[in-house]
Amino acid sequence: MGLADVYWGHFLRDTGRDKDEKCAGDISFEAHGFVGDELLSLVLAGRKTALFTSYATYAADNEPFPVTGELYVVLDRAGTPRCIIETTGVAIVPFSGVTWEMAQLEGEDENLEVWREKHREYLEDEGSVVGFDFTPDIKLVFQTFHVVYR
Repeated sequence: MGLADVYWGHFLRDTGRDKDEKCAGDISFEAHGFVGDELLSLVLAGRKTALFTSYATYAADNEPFPVTGELYVVLDRAGTPRCIIETTGVAIVPFSGVTWEMAQLEGEDENLEVWREKHREYLEDEGSVVGFDFTPDIKLVFQTFHVVYR
């Protein structure tokens, strides 16, 4: 049993949830220009309540899309569980359709132009690894969440 499993057990016990409730998995935050623990600190401070992932990455990894209500254990860079988040919304949006209101929920950038520049670079790098080309209409999975346990 790993640390995430132990942490999940504490969450179920401490919150009085059904012991058979399932965890959707564990995640850690990484982004161009930030290390995971910096992003994690934004989550823990309540400043980061969303993330964007390329649709192509889900397809390449044959990974299911997140679903509203799912719970995830969030790990720091060392693999230590730090909190549990609940998905509050999921939408598929083109890169060019991301608004400042959406981008602000990531808590990382000072304006939409900076957000677009950073995410374009990140998506270009990711595309070279995963096998897609960046276009302004590339689909992103926009996931909102909130911390339910720490």
